[in-house]
Amino acid sequence: MARAALSAEAVVEVALKLIDEGGEGPEGGPAALTLSAVAARAGVATPSLYKHVRSLAELRDLLSARITNEMADEVAAAVLGRSSDEAVRALMTAWRAYARRHPHRYAALLQRPEPRTAEAGARLVSIMLATLRAYGLEDSAAIHAARCLRAAVHGFAALETGGGFQLPEKLDETYDLLVRMVVAGLHAPSPSAG
Repeated sequence: MARAALSAEAVVEVALKLIDEGGEGPEGGPAALTLSAVAARAGVATPSLYKHVRSLAELRDLLSARITNEMADEVAAAVLGRSSDEAVRALMTAWRAYARRHPHRYAALLQRPEPRTAEAGARLVSIMLATLRAYGLEDSAAIHAARCLRAAVHGFAALETGGGFQLPEKLDETYDLLVRMVVAGLHAPSPSAG
């Protein structure tokens, strides 16, 4: 990459490729991300990166925002034109599919709120809330349901892409069961309704 072409977005692109190609084990994926590795891949000296990203922490934040936006795009496309159970199934399927296609990117997602990732995170949450609208969930009830949905899908994706499932039962069958459990839970009466 020519020095003139370097920008914050170009640095993020280089970092994504580095993460994607990082390989397995402790040296792969997000662990492969250092400013010196990004600079070497970009063909510049490490100090040249500081014109575009202030630190490795800022680069990780920018990466997380980019990854979250990619996921939001895919999840939004999956749920478009669907509602209720069909939309929840589509959301959960698209989320898992993204994580499986890009396990290193998924591992690089930051789970803590951060100003640079807030907009991307808000997009993903708004898609989840819109998906849950068909269940008549509003206000706090919708937030609680969205948290449960996120915990279910993220937890499974993180365990699967991290090699956490070692027993021989088929993961697709387990995930189908999880989807059915989430959908059934959305039809259950709210504890606060009683």
